[in-house]
Amino acid sequence: MIDTEAPVSSMALPGLARALVAAGTLTQQSAEGLYAKAQAHKSSFIAELVGSGALSASDLAHTMSSTFAVPLIDLDAIDVQRLPKGVLDPKFAKQYRIVVLSRRGNRISVATADPTHTEVAEKIKFTTQLSVDWVIAELDKLGKLIDSTSASASEAIEHIVGGDFEFDDGAIELATAESSEKVSAEVEDAPVVRFLHKMLLDAYTMRASDLHFEPYEHFYRVRFRIDGELREIASPPVALKEKLASRIKVISKLDIAEKRVPQDGRMKLKVGPDKSIDFRVSTLPTLFGEKIVIRILDPSSAQMGIDALGYEADEKALLLEAISRPYGMVLVTGPTGSGKTVSLYTCLNILNQPGVNISTAEDPSEINLPGVNQVNVNEKAGLTFAAALKSFLRQDPDIIMVGEIRDLETADIAIKAAQTGHLVLSTLHTNDAPGTLTRLINMGVLPFNIASSVNLVTAQRLARRLCKQCKQPHEDLPELALLEAGFKPEELDGSWKPYRPVGCPACHNGYKGRLGIYQVMPISEAMQHIILRGGSALEIQAQARREGIRTLRESGLRKVKLGLTSLEEVLGCTND
Repeated sequence: MIDTEAPVSSMALPGLARALVAAGTLTQQSAEGLYAKAQAHKSSFIAELVGSGALSASDLAHTMSSTFAVPLIDLDAIDVQRLPKGVLDPKFAKQYRIVVLSRRGNRISVATADPTHTEVAEKIKFTTQLSVDWVIAELDKLGKLIDSTSASASEAIEHIVGGDFEFDDGAIELATAESSEKVSAEVEDAPVVRFLHKMLLDAYTMRASDLHFEPYEHFYRVRFRIDGELREIASPPVALKEKLASRIKVISKLDIAEKRVPQDGRMKLKVGPDKSIDFRVSTLPTLFGEKIVIRILDPSSAQMGIDALGYEADEKALLLEAISRPYGMVLVTGPTGSGKTVSLYTCLNILNQPGVNISTAEDPSEINLPGVNQVNVNEKAGLTFAAALKSFLRQDPDIIMVGEIRDLETADIAIKAAQTGHLVLSTLHTNDAPGTLTRLINMGVLPFNIASSVNLVTAQRLARRLCKQCKQPHEDLPELALLEAGFKPEELDGSWKPYRPVGCPACHNGYKGRLGIYQVMPISEAMQHIILRGGSALEIQAQARREGIRTLRESGLRKVKLGLTSLEEVLGCTND
């Protein structure tokens, strides 16, 4: 029974109802009854029509398409990620059950179940200055699509962060003095602030070394590098890429208006009342926005001590003897991410005494060490490694650390410093210790200068450490595989067994943390003679073998024997 004050026959039916009556799909009485119910329930006629079962969503869509000669589309075949974004207000689209399918020139195609909504078309044209081309879609599929896309980016971020996540708004600070008012004025989107804070805090607690914020055409992802491997952590809405980039750039003291060139900055996160972590920020323009990589710089990594780095007893003794000399050069070599900076700062921490003057030049300084005079290289301003070294020599130094020897000028000044009563520490990018000496020769350094200045070269790699809770003996590993890896037959005496990764809630794929693999090579008299007569890296390597210097592979195999890592991991990060 329909309770209305006026007779049903006197009702002014909406356009959709009149069209269905004219097409013979509904009777006049049925249409008026459904319209009265819609008014009583404060819902739309089309929702009442389909909800009551008077007409299915599929039948309605086909009827509308044939009646008005409007194309029909199956929304199940639509790639949601490719739909135009930001054309219509999400609340408006949800209210009138419409979805923008495409935009071409000054026209947009809009999916609807009711093409008789001329006033909706006029509102769209007024707000967007675009003409509307209707496309018919089934009402139920429209509802599902709108519900999946209408949630705002902020709501999606809140879902990722979680409602119970609390943060201190002042926990993220500029690495340099800057007013908090400026930061909050630039970006005041609380969900974005919460999300960034959670990512930084999660990265720290998960012992990540880097965070990658990566925008693509149809998605956005955040990845952490943990134990040397990148893992996808979150997929925030792609619409948030600009806000996230702006927030990161503001607190890193970067230019938020500049999106065409790379930028570098720093920021700081408080993780306790007396502890904070520095972050190095790097932005890079890509096809679909700015990719941002944040490197975690934990000052406590230099305080771990040399024993925590993984040196064998004889390797540790050789290194400590080299850095205890009053002059000469100690070189650390290895690829990016192999822990060279931590090794150097561990040595500096040992040498950092009240009676010693230490100066470092880096690009940029990654670890803050009180008592050490640290300089950031700035090539645009003319402060190169070579310029910094020249200045250091006028600052009465005892120990000099150069972040990297990249060219002949830097190498020459560093070697002269090592020859004139200073201890010089630096890094090079080579595959092993013997190759470091020939790399200096290839740069143009005279062999005599190399032989007379370099005390020790150490090459290193980082291998993933097996999880202590779940590692298991690798019983089915064939003996031939161990021999091919480099083990000697006499070593396979059954007194030890290799372990393999398993995986448990406390680790990732059976690994937790990393350990160093080292080749520590002091420069002996015999090696100096080889260098002076222009010998090759192979000759130096052969001499190192005669002197009992282990290769990186042999050092890694010792870690396998101790059950610290797996054979597969050592084979993956070392050469024969």
